[in-house]
Amino acid sequence: MSSRGIVELKSPYPFTDTVQRLLAAFSEKGIKVFATIDQQAEARAVGLAMPPTTLIVFGNPKAGTPIMLANPQAGIDLPLKVLVCELKPDDIAVMFTAASEIIARHSLPTEFVSNLLPAEHLIAATLNERT
Repeated sequence: MSSRGIVELKSPYPFTDTVQRLLAAFSEKGIKVFATIDQQAEARAVGLAMPPTTLIVFGNPKAGTPIMLANPQAGIDLPLKVLVCELKPDDIAVMFTAASEIIARHSLPTEFVSNLLPAEHLIAATLNERT
C-alpha cells in the first residue's frame, strides 16, 4: 500500500537504531527536532496494540519560513515529518512526504524544492551508512 507523494525507504538497522540515527543526523546538521512521538506507546496507553512506530517532527525555520510566507497553507506540511515503523520483525520502513509533493500540493515555485531536498538526502544518507 502506497500513498501519492510518500517516499518509503527500508532501513538496514533495527527500529530503535534507525530512530536514534535519524535524531543524531538531524542534530549534527543543526536541524531542529520539534517532537518525537512514540505512537506505539500512545496506542498502548488507550489499550490498543501496534508495532513500534515513531513520528519525528523536524525542520529548519530558515528553510521552511520562506515556503510558508509564499503560501501559508504549506504550514500543514511544515515542519517536516519522518515516520519510522516496524512493518514486521526486521522490516523497518522510513516514510516521509517528498519535497516535490509538498511543492506541488501548495502550488509553490519549483525553486523552493531546494529548501526541502536536503532533508530527503540526509534521511537517505543516514540509512545508507554502514559502520
